[in-house]
Amino acid sequence: MDATGQDSQERTGPLGGTVVAVAGAGGPAGAAVLRALTAAGAAVAAADADAVRLADAVHGAREARPGARVTHTVVDLLDPAATRDWAERAEREHGRIDGLVHLVGGWRGSRTFGQTDLADWDLLHGLLIRTVQHTSLAFEEPLVRSGDGRFVLVSAAGATHPTAGNAAYAAAKAAAEAWTLALADSFRRAAPQDGPPPAAATVLVVKALLTDAMRAERPDRAFPGHTHVTDLADAITAQWSKPAPDVNGTRQWLTPRP
Repeated sequence: MDATGQDSQERTGPLGGTVVAVAGAGGPAGAAVLRALTAAGAAVAAADADAVRLADAVHGAREARPGARVTHTVVDLLDPAATRDWAERAEREHGRIDGLVHLVGGWRGSRTFGQTDLADWDLLHGLLIRTVQHTSLAFEEPLVRSGDGRFVLVSAAGATHPTAGNAAYAAAKAAAEAWTLALADSFRRAAPQDGPPPAAATVLVVKALLTDAMRAERPDRAFPGHTHVTDLADAITAQWSKPAPDVNGTRQWLTPRP
């Protein structure tokens, strides 16, 4: 079905007619974001390297909003050519791309700085930096063509305040943030004279994410400073309700700033 044949239900809501790509859609945050975007009326192009988790997340979104348009593609985002192919296919199938939400994550750490294993850096460099590079380069032009696109990176407070045992993780997150803010500058430079940028790139900062399963497993724990995945999803969906100049190049804290 092409964009003109979308179900009428999909056109309702604050994001009716909007098409959002979600990278790393198979995890708990991805599942929550798919549900929130489709509930707001967006069509979604979801991608993940794990076919089973991706299918489960897409099923959940379709079950929560019957008639929602969600396409899904198994993609190795460490492969730049495969990532670009996904971007081109998503734009071709949906007719436009109005957003890219980057949810690819991973964590490695150590008890002390001296015990840091540089193999962890190699892993995190791929997951947290390379995937951002590949998705941003693949989706920059489609987002500009949208006229009001959004690139949303989910980052961590540790990028601002690294701890001894999280050197590799914090450094990778900080690099991903810097890359995203460079994309924001590209959008700023693409703005017509005296006009708004055609797209906006932003960083949402969390301490850690929380799910209902985590609460059920440890009901006596308070999880201070954690951001529930549904709250993250709502914050992501809200990015299109703000003017692009107010979003572009910002770091938005979803946890108390240390």
